[in-house]
Amino acid sequence: MTSISVIIPSYNSEKTIKKTIESVLNQSFSDLELIVINDGSKDSTLEIISNFQDSRIKIFSFDNSGGNISRNRGLKYATGKFVSFLDADDIWTPDKLASQLQALQENLGAKVAYSWTDSIDDNGEILLSGMHITVNGDVYEKLLVSNFLENGSNPLILREAIIELGGFDESLNAAQDWDMWLRLAYKFNFVCVPSVQILYRISPNSVSSNLARQEKACLQVLKRAYQVRPLTDKNIWRLSLTNLYIYLICKALQQPFNRYKGAVAAIFLWKYLLNDSSRFQRINLILRLLFKIAVILILPTTLSTTLLTSMKTKAKKIKHLNPFIQTFAAS
Repeated sequence: MTSISVIIPSYNSEKTIKKTIESVLNQSFSDLELIVINDGSKDSTLEIISNFQDSRIKIFSFDNSGGNISRNRGLKYATGKFVSFLDADDIWTPDKLASQLQALQENLGAKVAYSWTDSIDDNGEILLSGMHITVNGDVYEKLLVSNFLENGSNPLILREAIIELGGFDESLNAAQDWDMWLRLAYKFNFVCVPSVQILYRISPNSVSSNLARQEKACLQVLKRAYQVRPLTDKNIWRLSLTNLYIYLICKALQQPFNRYKGAVAAIFLWKYLLNDSSRFQRINLILRLLFKIAVILILPTTLSTTLLTSMKTKAKKIKHLNPFIQTFAAS
């Protein structure tokens, strides 16, 4: 029995899977098994995985079924006391598993350890800093307000805890990770490792880039979570929706730019304004968002991309952070 099982669901990941696997094999903590679920890949993903000569790697291939089913399949093969999931395009820093395991060993009441996230582009360069929120113990209410774990490649979890919950909800086609973290937070304590250890790759072709599906799934997850544990403070629901729509606006305003995404961002902005009770205190944010939406809707795609990319580069030099995400992170 190994200490940690790492599960990577992989579908047509030939461009990123090598570096993702290397980030696991290069962990300072070595008592692990790496379970790769090849989810019906039609490119060279399986060949790349098979080229690794490491006895800790176990490969299982299935017909394409989706990320949730692949994670649950990996969970059935896992033998570790703890388990961590890693998307096939994300990367861990070398101390990720060791730091999270130590945090759990020092906080025996916690069953989930998480770290901070930064986002990278296709070249592995840092694009954005994450929320970098530190919350310990009962994190359920905070997690309702925003998914501060940010992605599915983050936590280290006691395997018995996630098995007790029946694994990931296979009926969800988005927001699966947020749903799982909420269900874990309902029953178990969390502990934070306040260090950037997950590098989340932003890709226009990712599952989370389907904005309508993302909105529907997130609302479903939120409604179910509030039914499970109703809260006396009704303002928390509005704050959850406020943060959700800011997140969706930011997703819509990421490259590649097009008029459809600009129109979707405008709809999300309207829904944000309906829910944010402090909207008049965030005029600067609203004006920035309106300006960017207007540029995308009015100007030709090539010109809007050039203009907004130039503005973003200048903003990064000044603040080292996308101002839209910075405002969201501070909310």
